[in-house]
Amino acid sequence: MNKYNGIDISKASFDVAIKQKDGTFNSYKFQNNLNGFKKFIKIIDSESITVMEATGTYYLPLAIFLYKNNYKVAVVNPLQIKYFVKMRMIRAKTDKKDAIMIALYGESEKPTLWKPKSDIVQQMAQLHTIIEGLIKQETAIKNQLEAFNQMIINDKEGIKVLRSLLKKIQKEKMKLENRILELAQKYYSKTISLITSIPGIGKKTAVMLVVVSDNFTKFESAKQMAAYIGISPRIYKSGTSVNGSGHISKMGNKYIRKLLYLCSWSAKKYNKQSKLMNERMIEKGKPQKVINMAIANKLLKQVFGVIKSGKLYDENYVNPKYNYI
Repeated sequence: MNKYNGIDISKASFDVAIKQKDGTFNSYKFQNNLNGFKKFIKIIDSESITVMEATGTYYLPLAIFLYKNNYKVAVVNPLQIKYFVKMRMIRAKTDKKDAIMIALYGESEKPTLWKPKSDIVQQMAQLHTIIEGLIKQETAIKNQLEAFNQMIINDKEGIKVLRSLLKKIQKEKMKLENRILELAQKYYSKTISLITSIPGIGKKTAVMLVVVSDNFTKFESAKQMAAYIGISPRIYKSGTSVNGSGHISKMGNKYIRKLLYLCSWSAKKYNKQSKLMNERMIEKGKPQKVINMAIANKLLKQVFGVIKSGKLYDENYVNPKYNYI
């Protein structure tokens, strides 16, 4: 049986919980730097699995250090830990207690072992993070301009500065978007070509699927990737008295979920299988949002079909093994 260490990590430090033979936990605290990492590996079993949350980028240096030094590490979604704690009705919240709960989560759920993304994918992901920040700035400035335009009196010089900033941000954003596409075409052109052969999926979505999946090495199936992205339907049903409507899990990647949702609109028109699914679900009276998410799942299955087969999409091709259509 694997032994799990729990880590609650922050910008400056990380708390560690290591289970003892009598079932109790020993707690430690280290600085979140190379010196702290070296001290940490001196107290753990080389065969144990260290579990931590994907907290911003704070977890990444330690996770990479452990991986490169041949220690087993699992990185989990913070929401998974949150719900795990809720199920046990734990009210106290301290860094020490959080580390213990993360270790218990590892024992209970046995999360998949983590490995870092390839250097190019990490570079693309970093560029995307910068773009997301620029989009937030762009939105904030647009909102300011809209608000000022509603006023009877406004300062022309101030408006001029905002418009200049907006133009610069949009220019830099486009430059970075082109850089991501350039990297994608250089290193993953075959993958991009396969994905974009599916009607309804454009190049931007294809690139982000490569980034999220580390060029489809991170997931073994469309089902796994759908759960990670957050487009898996969650069923709310128990016995005869509890029968709520199903809804989409939103525990995953918000940006790629949005892209796939947008792709579903196009797929309903141009993707034969998605079009048929849309018609069937309309006949059953399903809401449009539910239909779109079902089509997003269908598109993801088609993506795995072309990736696994290595062949461009063919709307008449049936491959039960990869759930192609």
